[in-house]
Amino acid sequence: MAEIRETSLGLQDNTDLLHRISDRLSVRYAGIFAAETVERYVFESYAALARTAKISAYLPATTEHFANDRLHALAKSKGSLASGIPEVLFVCVQNAGRSQMAAALLNVESKGKIRVRSAGSMPTSELDANVVTVMKEMGLDLSREYPKPLTDDVVRASDVVITMGCGDSCPIYPGKRYEDWELTDPAGQSIDTVREIRDEIHERVKTLVASLTKEATLS
Repeated sequence: MAEIRETSLGLQDNTDLLHRISDRLSVRYAGIFAAETVERYVFESYAALARTAKISAYLPATTEHFANDRLHALAKSKGSLASGIPEVLFVCVQNAGRSQMAAALLNVESKGKIRVRSAGSMPTSELDANVVTVMKEMGLDLSREYPKPLTDDVVRASDVVITMGCGDSCPIYPGKRYEDWELTDPAGQSIDTVREIRDEIHERVKTLVASLTKEATLS
């Protein structure tokens, strides 16, 4: 299967790297997933990111991160990994602005007590420059973040799914909490407007943390 992907997607230059990534993740998920499953996720993750990647040199590193996160989500959704903390997924269209800001802010506000992911229904090649700037003003560095495609495994693993202008692209599963945050898309906006969007997201994130903390206390 890997050979087919090599030919159709032009992966020849990185095949050895992808196999090494697969080997490392196979060790990490030994007893949970077969090596063939891990390899499939690695190659699929590479192909998905390669469609929009602006700098191909970063692809192996982002592929390992993305594949690992997907495998963790899959293992959690199947009950193979226990998670004692809530898992939240932010989804917007490009995963270049709103969802990235929300994820970064929730990571800070939750102090590691919530697992946070973000994704895009139609991810772009890189984060919005103004978004990176206004988050840096708060001391949050998004320069190493990258847009990620929305996948079924991360939705299944999430306890809370928050959408931001991506319509009906996110699959609906019973037993999950869904919210839709109506927020202006920062793409093409002035930096002052992006600051306002950031601050609105920050307030919503604080409310979300308070809600999830209360639920955890009651459960």
